[in-house]
Amino acid sequence: MRERQASPGAGPGRDFEAFVAGAAGRLLHTATLLTAEAPQDNPRARRLLTHAFAHTYASWDRMRGEDPYDRARQYLAVRFAREAWHQYGGLGRARSHPGSALAVLTPQQRLILVLRLYEGVGEEQTAALLGLPTERVHAICDRATALLLHPPRGPAPPVVAGPKVVPS
Repeated sequence: MRERQASPGAGPGRDFEAFVAGAAGRLLHTATLLTAEAPQDNPRARRLLTHAFAHTYASWDRMRGEDPYDRARQYLAVRFAREAWHQYGGLGRARSHPGSALAVLTPQQRLILVLRLYEGVGEEQTAALLGLPTERVHAICDRATALLLHPPRGPAPPVVAGPKVVPS
């Protein structure tokens, strides 16, 4: 995105409102992808976004030339990772919301896939944000992509035998 520029004569409230108006839709979609909730029923995603905006607003006056979108996205990702860690005991264990295509992924796989492919964040930046080696981010992203392209099959349906026909 571009650097934050203060509008002459406008207080931080107006600048922040303009930022929220422009960024809310995309960031809500990002949060919805992270939580693997349905777009029309996404309370966890909305809560994550609210926290990200509150955090961004709280640091608004201290951002010097920093992109507020990057700041909000970073906080969104970190908060999601922290919640997944506390809720499931790690980023690699939980699966969620069976209606979402991303539900087959672990929270860590979703986080990396959304940051890399939807948000366009580079591998190095994603690795630094999550405290992982770049090679690990690359491997997780590849594995998540393969899992989405070739989802695991469930068990085969049982074969139901019909009535036996005896030849006459």
